[in-house]
Amino acid sequence: MHEPQVVIERAGPADAGEIFTVQRAAYLAEAQLYGDPFLPPLVESLEQLRAALDGDAVVLKAVAGHRLVGAVRAQFSEHTCLIGRLVVAPDAQGRGIGGRLVAALEQQVAGRVDACVLFTGHLSEAGLRLARRLGYRETHRERVAAHLTLVHMRKDLVPAVAPG
Repeated sequence: MHEPQVVIERAGPADAGEIFTVQRAAYLAEAQLYGDPFLPPLVESLEQLRAALDGDAVVLKAVAGHRLVGAVRAQFSEHTCLIGRLVVAPDAQGRGIGGRLVAALEQQVAGRVDACVLFTGHLSEAGLRLARRLGYRETHRERVAAHLTLVHMRKDLVPAVAPG
C-alpha cells in the first residue's frame, strides 16, 4: 500500500484536538520509560494547548493524507528559540518525520533567533540521537527528580541571508 506524502505546515487552534491526541500517545512511552505518568506533556490540558496555538508560539504539524502524524512547538526568549513538544504518532515513528519537523522549524525561526535549544530526558535515546544528528550539542544536565535528568542541548543557527 502506498503511504501518503507527509506535508509540514503551520498549525492553528483548529488542530488542538489532533495534536493533543498525538502528544498523549507519543509521551505515553516516555512516561513508561521514566515510571512517571505526570510528565508535563501528559498533564497539559486541551485548553492549555489551544492557548499555546493561539499565542505567539510557532507550532508546526506533519500531515499524512488527512491525518495529523506529528507536531513541534517553538517558544521565544530573546535571541533563542526553545523547541518543545516534538511528537510523532507511535505508528509513524522511525520515518524521519521528527527530523523534518525540527528542520522546518529551524528554517521558520532562522531570521528571528541566533540559536535553538531543547531538552529531553536522559533515557530518551531516540530523542538524544535525533538531536545530535540534527547538529545539537549538549550544554548541561539538570537533575529534576530522582528518576529524571534533563539533557539540555543547543544549536547555533546560521542567519538567513537576505537576497541581494
